[in-house]
Amino acid sequence: MLRVLTARAVSTDRQRSHDLSLPRHGTQVSPVSEPNGSPAPAADSTPIDQHQTHGREAALWKLAVGAIGIVFGDIGTSPLYAFKETFSAVHHPEHQLPLDELHIMGVISLMFWSMMAVVTLKYVTLIMRADNKGEGGSLALLALINRSSGQKKWTAGIVLLGVFATALFYGDSMITPAVSVLSAVEGIAVAAPQFSGWIIPIAVAILVGLFSIQRTGTARVGAMFGPIMLGYFAVIATLGAISAAQTPHVLWAFLPTYAANFFVVDPVSAFLALGSVVLAVTGAEALYADMGHFGRRPIRVSWLW
Repeated sequence: MLRVLTARAVSTDRQRSHDLSLPRHGTQVSPVSEPNGSPAPAADSTPIDQHQTHGREAALWKLAVGAIGIVFGDIGTSPLYAFKETFSAVHHPEHQLPLDELHIMGVISLMFWSMMAVVTLKYVTLIMRADNKGEGGSLALLALINRSSGQKKWTAGIVLLGVFATALFYGDSMITPAVSVLSAVEGIAVAAPQFSGWIIPIAVAILVGLFSIQRTGTARVGAMFGPIMLGYFAVIATLGAISAAQTPHVLWAFLPTYAANFFVVDPVSAFLALGSVVLAVTGAEALYADMGHFGRRPIRVSWLW
């Protein structure tokens, strides 16, 4: 910029006797004046890389919000039925968990540390590093294993394992939304028992609507459900904070000692409860499967922050 201004000054006023050459390094440059004597407008001092950084950060948070709407729609709604199912007597009537401090605090601690171990440690920290050119999921992992093995005799077994894992993922993708929506709609019967007969039709209508908009693509679905899921998480966070303020003792359940004490005092019930506790982490595989849609960093940001 200074070279251009110097050249302009030389060409327009060759009678000037003072030197208009560039100053040496470290010399302060005086502002250049326009022909009318007014100082020239200052150039934009904001570095280009700063604009690029802001653009990248904005794109990162936009993708993170979209990931919240798609990736965490499953795991975020799992607590709606996981905690209730753990204390249900349907599967093991002879080992129904009593509603006392030992079992309640033990189940909460088990759910929390299961999410830390499975989601944070397994998927966010380890599994998401094994991407196939940015893609995730069972088939991407299958391609990586098949490429690294180098032995054709293992190819058939690896392919069968990959197909089996993909089938499990598809089965979970069909079952979990139905269970989540039905569990949420069942709350209507608690607030208004006269509408208990409408629970199934309402759940079916919601599921048909949800699956019908999947064809619009990930970008539109994420833009639509991202703010909705943010509002949902804000509501349950507010309700949780209110409940924690009323009974602050429940925060001690974040200590792993309560989960360990649960196994020491009542090992049989604790082992059987694990079958329902793992429901709290259903949908965690979506973090890896949807990595190709959003990328590794937006998913990590949306989970950790």
